[in-house]
Amino acid sequence: MCHINQQRAKPANHGSHKASVTASQVRWLNLQEYQSKKLMAEAGIAVQKFKVASTPEEAATVASQITVPEYVVKAQILAGGRGKGTFDNGFKGGVKLTKNQADVEDLIKNMLGHKLTTKQTPKGGVKVTKVMVAEALDIQRETYFAILMDRAYGGPVMVGSPEGGVDIEEVAEKKPSAIFKDPIDIMTGMTDAQAVFMAKNLGFDGEQGKQAADQIKRLYDLFIKVDATQVEINPFGETEDGRVVCFDAKMNFDDNASFRQKEIFAMDEMAESDPREVEAAKHNLNYIGMDGNIACLVNGAGLAMATMDIIKLHGGSPANFLDVGGTVTEDQVFSAFKLLTSDSQVKAILVNIFGGIVNCATIAKGITNACKSINLQLPLVVRLEGTNVDEAKQILKDSKLPIVSAGDLDDAAKKAVASLR
Repeated sequence: MCHINQQRAKPANHGSHKASVTASQVRWLNLQEYQSKKLMAEAGIAVQKFKVASTPEEAATVASQITVPEYVVKAQILAGGRGKGTFDNGFKGGVKLTKNQADVEDLIKNMLGHKLTTKQTPKGGVKVTKVMVAEALDIQRETYFAILMDRAYGGPVMVGSPEGGVDIEEVAEKKPSAIFKDPIDIMTGMTDAQAVFMAKNLGFDGEQGKQAADQIKRLYDLFIKVDATQVEINPFGETEDGRVVCFDAKMNFDDNASFRQKEIFAMDEMAESDPREVEAAKHNLNYIGMDGNIACLVNGAGLAMATMDIIKLHGGSPANFLDVGGTVTEDQVFSAFKLLTSDSQVKAILVNIFGGIVNCATIAKGITNACKSINLQLPLVVRLEGTNVDEAKQILKDSKLPIVSAGDLDDAAKKAVASLR
């Protein structure tokens, strides 16, 4: 399936000095296919019958729980191209079809617990911890349908194409006339006319046109209900017996809505997230791991990116993007230091704080407490400016810790790079 993932901007290409990102933080909750299908089924949207296996014991019994003419066995990872992927045990294909119920167990066991590599996974692949077994339906015709929040339109937009089941990016590039977009007034909601018109653009007519329009409206209602940023169905297809079915599902959710979508956010398995990012999120820290050796602790995304750029300018390499935000506490600074020092590739730490909302004294207290508690052995360069900066500098001085002070950002970067030599 094709993904139009919306991700937090990667601070890898800011300006002319590039820092190589090894893991990008996804801003929106991203569920597995079986979880998205569960939500859709509960909303009255047509999906295949399915069950999920996560252990060898479940692999032995899951197929018997759904009696269907043909099964499709699908590895559950957050990446496209599963059908053409390869497992670390040599097994090829993360999507398999079989009409023999007895074959399902072996197919699951060849996938479960093994790493699957596709064109969208990181190098080395992603470990498969769950496998979905679903009813395989013959698709007479495949289309593409999605609803997503679009900044250019200032709200939700429907995107559809009569050419589904393939990479929609390729369709958009080679045949843009086959892509249909229709913005939705978020106050009015999707109208019947819009749903019918999109169904027609996708090539559905007659009874199938009515089914498709109904499914499109239900998908929009679900999109709004769960605070989704994207609902993508590829393929949105028609079966040989005339049913319109959502065969593959991809849903992303706005993490700003987590306070009112607690049940959905509790479904996040975190299995494919960078453990450092998971730990950072527990303390409300914005963290992205990178492949350098100078750790950065900064307040503000723009300042963080500028800090990484100037480190590169002076011959260094940033190990992370870490924005502590404007309401940072001493405990968060302590947690940030623990996170940074847990990374074995980090050889120095650069703290760059411009205190507006942030109280520099709070940062200084957090730094000194962290250094003493974890017995910091790494070079530490600190540049502080702004609110209560004099008090903060006195706190650092009184700590008697071997902290290198810097007068400005350029000075801080030079000293951080020099500390590695």
